[in-house]
Amino acid sequence: MAYDTYLMQGIKPVTTDSSVLVSSSKYLNDPRVRDWVATHMLRRNGPDIPTPSDSIQLVMILRQIEDADHINALFAEERKTNAKLDAWLSERFVSTFSRDDLAQYGPETVGGIFHKQLVDNGLQVDIVPPFAPKTDYEYFNLRSGQCHDLEHILGGGGFDFIGELVPYYMRLTNLFVHLSPELAGLVSAFSILGSTRIITRAVLHYPETWLTVQETVERGAKVGRESDPFFMAKYEDVFHLTPDEAREALGIRGVRMVDTAEASAKWN
Repeated sequence: MAYDTYLMQGIKPVTTDSSVLVSSSKYLNDPRVRDWVATHMLRRNGPDIPTPSDSIQLVMILRQIEDADHINALFAEERKTNAKLDAWLSERFVSTFSRDDLAQYGPETVGGIFHKQLVDNGLQVDIVPPFAPKTDYEYFNLRSGQCHDLEHILGGGGFDFIGELVPYYMRLTNLFVHLSPELAGLVSAFSILGSTRIITRAVLHYPETWLTVQETVERGAKVGRESDPFFMAKYEDVFHLTPDEAREALGIRGVRMVDTAEASAKWN
């Protein structure tokens, strides 16, 4: 039997009265998701569409199709058996520090490194929300945004396009270690799609960077697998510490620094 015949066994054509594409996947059913995936998995980088805009578009699309009520119900179930998560969601600590607040920390500290990154790139800390989170899922998303740059620093990922894979895969792995699979999967839709666009574009258009990309994925996943649930960490308590000291205090393990700047420069 030919391989193509063998591998095609079991396919069952499905009929439908629908006049438009319909499937069992809410992601495939949404034309905005299909367009985003086709565009950003396959395109080259270019100055006409800055790469940070990819993720902003994706967040806005996913917010429209996700079932927030179901996700909050899963958080409620998880809180019954996960005491640390329950305490974190009960406290709902929210950062309010500014770039000027970080100026007090030495250059070798987490706060000082973050301050330099902001100053060198003409950025401000954009973490104070215009709303108070009303649900567990809203709070989870808020803290994810507030902690992202700090996960770069403590996870060992550079502040460049390929370096984004470290915090992406730290979270993709860590959430599945410390939460139920269904909840981890639903809150990771952004991470898996956002990270995969870097992976596919590396292979299709920037193959000379692939080994660096692959190493970055592996290192991020290692940190996520070996660490405590850092998505609940209060990084503001370790601004005065060096990265190594902060990692020990927060239970972030398995970190090996990876230099992605040279490889990322080849993507332009």
